[in-house]
Amino acid sequence: MSLQVGDKAPDFTLPDQSGTPVKLSDKLAEKVVVLYFYPKDNSRGCTAEACAFRDSYESFTDAGAEVIGVSSDTVESHETFAGRNALPFVLVADTDKAVRKQYGATMLGVAPGRITFVIDKEGVIQHTFSSLTNVGGHVEEALAVVKRLQGA
Repeated sequence: MSLQVGDKAPDFTLPDQSGTPVKLSDKLAEKVVVLYFYPKDNSRGCTAEACAFRDSYESFTDAGAEVIGVSSDTVESHETFAGRNALPFVLVADTDKAVRKQYGATMLGVAPGRITFVIDKEGVIQHTFSSLTNVGGHVEEALAVVKRLQGA
């Protein structure tokens, strides 16, 4: 079962596309985090979603948020994917799917899902959005929530 609004986001440390460890609680100490889980680097839907986050990245940072993408792909795969698509944000490698499992970011409990969480600086989930097909909705809804939190 996926985590819900009001739940505490589980902390994790995973390597990014350059192999540098990324700890969620360190990021939350500085900014709101938009944590989005996606199925696979270089697939059509995942590329469209990553590019949508890329195209809105400045809006997220201006609103005080950091974007982090999560999939079970390797550090090397993330490095290639981020480079090919000029992604300005962090992609972390959850190769054993442990973080995906903690967050319940799966479809029918097995297949990797496409789920976005907006997590406030206290580590509380403020918004979730789950859709395999509405990739633009992930960005639009997350940005609206981040802006609302910034105004609060």
